[in-house]
Amino acid sequence: MVFLVPLFCLLVSFLIVYFSHLAVPLSYAPYLSVAILASLDSIMGGIRSALERKFDNFVFLSGFFVNSIAAAILVWIGDILGVALYFAAVVAFGVRIFQNLSLIRRLLLRELQSGRDDSEREKK
Repeated sequence: MVFLVPLFCLLVSFLIVYFSHLAVPLSYAPYLSVAILASLDSIMGGIRSALERKFDNFVFLSGFFVNSIAAAILVWIGDILGVALYFAAVVAFGVRIFQNLSLIRRLLLRELQSGRDDSEREKK
């Protein structure tokens, strides 16, 4: 159940932003999109590690901030060079998010299957 905490926080933060009607300037859009993807990557990684029973708050928080800062620096360097380097961060975080989602799905299915096996053994 620990893995529900990051999802709950994500939902609450989404609702706060959605109902506050904040406007982000268009020039900040690449930074914001990469920051959101870095956050989702960290959240999915945290959920996966919680399901694997390897969750560590320090690793989660440091990964969250280091990924966000590194991605923002990559976008900033791209802006200076005139190259859309944020595409690299979008692709990298997108791949990691989908890998984590597939692992989360497998872990949940494995737990569900083992729960069914245990309940069938108890019936016999």
